[in-house]
Amino acid sequence: MTILLLRNSISRSPLRCGLLLIPIVCVCFALSPAPKAFGVVPKPDGGYPNQNTAEGDNALFSLTTGFDNTAIGYSALFSNTSSANTAIGAAALYSNTTGNNETATGFAALFSNTIGLYNTAYGSNALYFNTTGNNNTASGESALVSNTTGGNNTANGAVALAFNTTGGRNIALGSLAGFNLTTGSNNIDIGNEGVAAEANTIRIGTQGTQTATFIAGISGAGVTGAAVVVSSSGQLGVAPSSERFKEQIKAMDKASEALLALKPVTFRYKHELDPNGIVQFGLVAEEVAQVDPDLVVRDAKGKIFTVRYEAVNAMLLNEFLKEHRKVENQEATITQLKSTVAQQQKGFESKIAHQQEQIEALTAGFQKMSAQVEMSRPAPQMALNNQ
Repeated sequence: MTILLLRNSISRSPLRCGLLLIPIVCVCFALSPAPKAFGVVPKPDGGYPNQNTAEGDNALFSLTTGFDNTAIGYSALFSNTSSANTAIGAAALYSNTTGNNETATGFAALFSNTIGLYNTAYGSNALYFNTTGNNNTASGESALVSNTTGGNNTANGAVALAFNTTGGRNIALGSLAGFNLTTGSNNIDIGNEGVAAEANTIRIGTQGTQTATFIAGISGAGVTGAAVVVSSSGQLGVAPSSERFKEQIKAMDKASEALLALKPVTFRYKHELDPNGIVQFGLVAEEVAQVDPDLVVRDAKGKIFTVRYEAVNAMLLNEFLKEHRKVENQEATITQLKSTVAQQQKGFESKIAHQQEQIEALTAGFQKMSAQVEMSRPAPQMALNNQ
């Protein structure tokens, strides 16, 4: 155990490294010579009454009425008075009194447990400081070593969840997994040291160590929902659109006009990225950066990596709405012109009709006058030749 701690001590604080060494000191005092169990005479094979078994000096030292206990190792289950516990290793479950259904394998595993229930520890100092925490499983040297009252934790790996004290329902897989967690609960750390006091967080892998992710059952699986994005720190999530997450909100106005300078292209990804060579449609990030640097995403080294297509879509929407408003205004103008023309035409038609009525009236009057004139003329007389 000491070798492991020294190996990682360069990046750990002296306080934390010292904390991990405390169990050794405590065990040295606890394992000082003591008399044999009072009033309980073991059989030659180490068997006790009530299906109890003890092998090793002071193993099951304080047992009185408990049953189905197994203690193998110096002072294993030393203080135990309860039942159904298994301790294998020197000082394993040393302080356990009434806790039952405990399993400890390794030097000083579950050393401080008193009344905690249903805990399992495999490895030296695993769950060493646990006193009343229940349903914990620690597998690996010093796994969950600092846990006191936290429950339902699972640590698999050397020094996994080493500094968790009261946090519960945490899962850590891998050497040093969840090492930084202290009091937070409901965390899952796989191959990641976690962050002190954080809660309800899943961390898989270590940024900068793992550089590619393959998860089966995603490609080709049809689902509905919001698009998932990834931050520069590797956190997955959905980009929020609610006003409560935003500030300095203002109209996009002419900012979207940068799109007019973009040059869409067709292309194929290189073979190592896409062996099938499928034709793609999009933009070249370097060209986009020259138009608007805010439209590209850079990698951890600061190199241009991809285009913020979701931002491009929003800008396209703004340009579309601007053009749509122009069309609406033009249509409104045309409609107004049509209405004006229609009114003018109606006025012209009304005037023409009125003029036609006047012409018809004048014509009728003229015809009437002509008829009267004709009627008022005297009849013509015939002249006689003999006069």
